Amino acid sequence: MSASAPRPRRDTRGIVDPAELLSRVRFRRHVPAPELRPYLEHYWLIDWELSEPYASHLVPHPSVNVVFQRYGPPGAPAARAWAEVAGVGLGLFTQKLTGAGRVCGVQFRPGGFRPFAPAWPVSAWTGRRVPLEEVFPEGDGDGDGGVGTPAAVLSPDDDHARVAALDAFLLAHGPEPDPAAGQAMELVDLIRSDRTVRRVSRLAAASGLSARSLQRLFAGHVGVGPKWVILRYRFHEALERAESAADADWAALAAELGYSDQAHLVRDFTATIGVPPTAYARAVSVP
Repeated sequence: MSASAPRPRRDTRGIVDPAELLSRVRFRRHVPAPELRPYLEHYWLIDWELSEPYASHLVPHPSVNVVFQRYGPPGAPAARAWAEVAGVGLGLFTQKLTGAGRVCGVQFRPGGFRPFAPAWPVSAWTGRRVPLEEVFPEGDGDGDGGVGTPAAVLSPDDDHARVAALDAFLLAHGPEPDPAAGQAMELVDLIRSDRTVRRVSRLAAASGLSARSLQRLFAGHVGVGPKWVILRYRFHEALERAESAADADWAALAAELGYSDQAHLVRDFTATIGVPPTAYARAVSVP
C-alpha cells in the first residue's frame, strides 16, 4: 500500500475489552474499491482457532453490516457457512466463538447502505439479522460458486482475494445515486466528530432541516433516529475512556459527553455492559 493510499480506521470503539478479543482472534480491516469508499467504513476480517470457547461482545455502531461467516474448519463435515444482512444493532451484541472459523464483513457508513438496497428504508433491517437473499434476491446466500456466495468470499486464504470478492459482490449491486444518502452520511459524521451536537435541535439547526424531516431522513437512510445516534456515539466514547483510564473522573466525563449527571452515565453504562464503568475499567486493566 502506498503512502498516499487510504487506510481504514484503527480505533476499537464499540468493542468490549478489545485487548482480550485481539488476543484470541486475527482481526484486520481493509479499504474497499475506490467506487465503494464513499459508502463504506471498511471491510473487516476475522479468523480464529480456539482451544476453548470465547464470547465476544460489541456495542454496535449505527451501521448496517453484510456478514459472510463460516463456523468450523474448511471442508469439515460440520462446517457451515452463510451470509446475512445485519441491521443496526440496538443492544449489546454477543457472539460465542468455538473451534475454528472465519468471518468477512462489510461495515457501511451510517447512511451508506440504502444505495445498495433502495427498495426498503434502512429501518426495515434495524435490530434484525436476515439472510442475504432476502435483501438481494438475485444472489445465492448459501450457494457454492457465484459472486456474493459464502464460498466465493470465505474460501480464499489471501486477504486481497477476499477483499476482491467483497468488492465484486457490492459492485454487482450498485450503488444507486441517492442524494439523501449523502446528506445522511454527512449529518452522522457531524454527530460523530462534533461533541457540541448533543441534541436533535442542535443537529436540526446545523442541517437546516426540521426535527420531523431529520427523523424521516434517518429512518429511511440510517435505520435509527438522530437522538439514538447521538447517544450511541457518546456511549462509545465513555466505553473507550473506561478502557484507557481506570481512575477516570466520571463526573467530568459525564458533563463532557452531555449526560445530565454522573448517575445518568453510570446507569446507561451498567444497563448496556452489565457492570458499572468503574468495575469495567478495573477488569480490563488487569493483565
